[in-house]
Amino acid sequence: MRRFHFFGVIFIIAAIAAFAAVTMLLWNWLMPAIFGLPLLTYWQAAGILVLARLLFGGFGHHGGHHGLNRGHKFREKWQNMSEEERKAFMEAKWHGGSK
Repeated sequence: MRRFHFFGVIFIIAAIAAFAAVTMLLWNWLMPAIFGLPLLTYWQAAGILVLARLLFGGFGHHGGHHGLNRGHKFREKWQNMSEEERKAFMEAKWHGGSK
């Protein structure tokens, strides 16, 4: 179990490093040519990724299994509805509740 945990941590670190490198390469290829922005170093690209995560994503578990769980709950609710309830739901969903 510890061996798997060790390789998992190594994989995550390598994936983050590769993502920062790809970000740097894409930035340095596109941004100076399109917008006249300066080139980035590897650490600046990594910093931009951290900043973007803080501003737009946070560091908690947003989505992931929670989104799947929400879909599962809806599917379960849908299966427990009668035909009339399903029709009323679809009418409200597609026609804004009017009709």
